[in-house]
Amino acid sequence: MYEPLYFDDLHVGDSWVSRSRTVTEADIVNFACHTGDMDPLHIDREFAKNTPFKRPIAHGLLGISWVAGLASMYPAVNTLAFLSVAHWEFQRPIHVGDTLHVVNTIKVLAAKGKRRGQVTWHRQLVNQAKEVVQSGIFETLVACRISPAPAARTNAPAAAKTAAETSRNPGPARRRERSGSSKNGAEPG
Repeated sequence: MYEPLYFDDLHVGDSWVSRSRTVTEADIVNFACHTGDMDPLHIDREFAKNTPFKRPIAHGLLGISWVAGLASMYPAVNTLAFLSVAHWEFQRPIHVGDTLHVVNTIKVLAAKGKRRGQVTWHRQLVNQAKEVVQSGIFETLVACRISPAPAARTNAPAAAKTAAETSRNPGPARRRERSGSSKNGAEPG
């Protein structure tokens, strides 16, 4: 199994596409039963024929649930907490037989101390016709890589060597800063 990503591994603009899943009538009926939302728009074919959609549609919150589930492994990250959903839009109906996937893009990264960072994701639920059916913002709290504690220091020379090695070998975030170009296009020094 691969290691999930940490906050330090993420960059604004990174984007992932999830696996797909096809919507079934059982998905919609089960969601109606679990939530108690038995609106005939979702579960009654005869009623739905007389709506603008002409057939039953999935619950909007079922779509958000699929976004959360499908995006959870694309990418797999060390998520500590789910913080919020914001600016969610329901752009098109979801029907039985639609095949959906999620496009997951990082919009904002904000460090929250040394151990975690807040990630703002723009998530889009997309159907087989490449139409965005739902989209909005998810915010999560993600763990930072924490360097392992230094080995027990039994003598001063070993401790001094460890400190000297640390200063020559900066952590992953510092190494990444040095490996690319700066914002103004100049090479880092």
